[in-house]
Formats: sequence, structure tokens, C-alpha cells
Amino acid sequence: MSKRTVFCIIFSLLAFAGNSIICRMALKSDTIDPVSFVIVRLGFASLLLVLLQAFSKSAKGIGGNWISAVFLLLYAIPFTFSYINLSAATGALISFSAVQLTMIIMGLRNGEALNRLQFTGLIIAMSGLIVLLLPGATAPSLFDALLMAIAGIAWGFYSLRGSVSISPLYDTAGNFIRAFPICLVVCIPLMKNIHISPKGLLLAAISGTVTSGLGYMLWYQALKHIKATQAAVIQLSVPVITSLFGVLLLGEILDFRIVTASAVILIGIALVISRPKKTKV
Repeated sequence: MSKRTVFCIIFSLLAFAGNSIICRMALKSDTIDPVSFVIVRLGFASLLLVLLQAFSKSAKGIGGNWISAVFLLLYAIPFTFSYINLSAATGALISFSAVQLTMIIMGLRNGEALNRLQFTGLIIAMSGLIVLLLPGATAPSLFDALLMAIAGIAWGFYSLRGSVSISPLYDTAGNFIRAFPICLVVCIPLMKNIHISPKGLLLAAISGTVTSGLGYMLWYQALKHIKATQAAVIQLSVPVITSLFGVLLLGEILDFRIVTASAVILIGIALVISRPKKTKV
């Protein structure tokens, strides 16, 4: 694996975790409302990607497609609104669990079979989600958890559609450009209590340019040089990274519930994406 690929992977993982940290930081301190955050994030991501494409040797014009743009939007809006109440660690855990389970289910739908070890892993991962969502003092709101799960499912489909991209910059730019005007239309009914402070604008802009536009483009670049199973395993580190930064930057506390649920879910998904050559069920 080349140094360039390693850099793309590390930057992408930090970007994925950074999206959760930045969004939670902005909304927790009420420096910006969620609608404005989404609009600024997608707008700045689109602007950056257009500029990068203009100075690159890749294909010109608008790449991507409308279906991928809709999935991108179905990820961005619920993701943002769920972080009004969810901690960064809890949100990342739910989101990436939903991403992995979506990709696993779609694999089954396309004819892939699970062996006994992988089927056991699927049950374990689902059990971890149940542990996280069981009623209790530290349980996340079911509504917020559902929003984040929707975001994760949408990102799973977006990733599956992008896995065949020939030009990551060309397609990613096109998807963001298409998603932005739809976002403006969808967000009009939600425009209540609009407020943007300089700090909130800066956080949303960083989320759009660095951790979204640039991060997503570099991730698709990295996917050209690593196997799908490697990519799946690597992404399992994102909730862990997010949890650590949540403690350091947001003062979040890792309680027993989220630590236990994280361990159970990550172990379960790791078993599912393993490739034993045993009997299939």
C-alpha cells in the first residue's frame, strides 16, 4: 500500500469522525441552527469540489446522478438534526452500525450467503444496537436514534452507488451540486429560529470543505487501492475515533452502556465481514 493511499485513508477516517464532532460542537453550543448548518455545509462542499475539478485533469461538467444526490441529502439532513441531542460518540456508533448493516443486507439481497460465523456476527451486532437503545437513564432518544439510523442507511446506499465510480472527484462534485438546490427547497419549511454566529458559520464551512467535500473525495480515491473487506474493517474505527475526540474536545463521558454496546457491535460486524471458508447457511 502506497504512502498516498495510507494518507487518503487516515485523512478520510479523521474526516468522518470530524463531521460528528464539528456538527455536535456547533449545535450543542447553539452557534448555528441545524437548517443553516446543512445548507452551509453542502454549499461549501459543492464550491470546493467545483474549484478542485476546475483545476484538475479529470472529466469536466457535472458527474454523479440524481439518485446518489438524494441519498446524500437523506444522509445530511437527518444526520444534522439528530446531533441536536445525541452525543458525538452515540451518533457515530448508530450511524456506522446502520451503514455496515445496510451494506450487509444489500449483499444478502444480491445473492451473497452468510456462513455460520458471519450469521452469528450479525446477531451479535443487532444485539449491541438493542443494548444501546434499551430504555434507561443514558439511552438516546428513539427519535434521534431513528434519524441517525436513517442517515446511516442513506450513507450506506450512497457508498454502494459510489463504489463503481471511475472519477471520484467528478462524481462527488456532481452529487453535491445536485443535492444543494434540493436541500434549499426541502429546508424552506424547516426555516424557523434561523441564527448563524461567526463561529457557527466557520464550523459549518469546515464541515463542508474539509471533512465532507475533501474527506469524501479522498475516501473514494482510497477505495481504488484497497479491498472492500479492508474498507469495511477500517471504517469500524470511526466510532472509536469519534468517542476519543468527543471526550477530549466536547467533554463527553463514555458510560458503561455505550462502551459495552460499542464493543458488542464492532465485534459482531467484524465477524460478518470476515471471510471464512466454512459451511454456509
